[in-house]
Amino acid sequence: MKGLILSGGAGTRLRPLTHTRAKQLVPIANKPVLFYGIEDMAAAGITDIAIVVGDTHQEIEDAVGDGSRFGVTVTYIRQDAPLGLAHCVHVARGFLGDDCFVMYLGDNMLEQGLGEFVERFEQGRRHRPSLLDDAAAGPCRAQILLTPVQNPSSFGVAEIGPGGDVVNLVEKPADPPSDLALVGVYIFDAAIHEAVASIEPSARGELEITDAIDWLIRNGHRVSHQMLDGWWIDTGKKDPLLECNRLVLDTVVRKVGGAVDDASRVEGRVVVAEGAKIVNSTVRGPAVIGADARIENAFIGPYTSVGADCVIADAELDHSVVMDGSHIAGISRITDSLIGQQVRVSRSPERRPAVRLTLGDHSQLQLG
Repeated sequence: MKGLILSGGAGTRLRPLTHTRAKQLVPIANKPVLFYGIEDMAAAGITDIAIVVGDTHQEIEDAVGDGSRFGVTVTYIRQDAPLGLAHCVHVARGFLGDDCFVMYLGDNMLEQGLGEFVERFEQGRRHRPSLLDDAAAGPCRAQILLTPVQNPSSFGVAEIGPGGDVVNLVEKPADPPSDLALVGVYIFDAAIHEAVASIEPSARGELEITDAIDWLIRNGHRVSHQMLDGWWIDTGKKDPLLECNRLVLDTVVRKVGGAVDDASRVEGRVVVAEGAKIVNSTVRGPAVIGADARIENAFIGPYTSVGADCVIADAELDHSVVMDGSHIAGISRITDSLIGQQVRVSRSPERRPAVRLTLGDHSQLQLG
């Protein structure tokens, strides 16, 4: 089985941050979102992976490389324009051949791994019909991951038949047939290529993967499902990204590899990377401090990730993500914030009790 990770798209919902970087490389607990998906595939035994990339292809290729650091082989496939998820399958046709494959949205995060999801599909493919089975059903051609949501009109929504197969699939319906939304992970066999070739672009000009899966259903192919175990977050907006950072930080194991002076306290589940220095400060976990960062006369509160080479001085920070190389000084409190690379945040003479920030790379900001 092969893997297909979708990492194109402009990331408009995370601007201004994504004016200067790929949304799939925004860090969760100091590790790019995209890396979690690659690691999940490797853990499920999928080692031949293609990444579909767009305008940010060079940044993604520089970050991921040939995949050897993850124990996989990575092929890059250019998508010249964001023309839909099914279009990604189309441009990857040469790589995929006739193999089954997992398709994974590169800016999504799942609590559960892919192993059980893949094994369930493979078991279904190995199953030989008995006299009690529906002889006309045939092999499973696709498997989707579903989870109940409160606002199904905002998602692709599936309807499940009495036998457990998917019988209807519709994108962002005004009258949803269920509350079961598609999570950004799919498994397909080669039949999906005929489906993609048979559908037309939607009203927004894209080839929708929901239309391709629905084509499979309408043409007599079996589409199975599995219910999501645990959380699923699309990290394409600031608040869900911060929530994802919180959930991942809840799983960290304390490891203090940097230097902590006698005037400082490191409380709870905190990771302090090699080369980092904690000086006259408190870091209260769960939190991660990146390599060669310096925390001085500061308070780093729970659910905060501070990237490599950052300086946080005379400041208070919690429930935030600060990316590599940023410098924050003289700020009484920053909360619920996403701060890009090489950002400078300093205090102006007029003070207020708290601030909420989303800052792009190389920003300079004085706060009053």
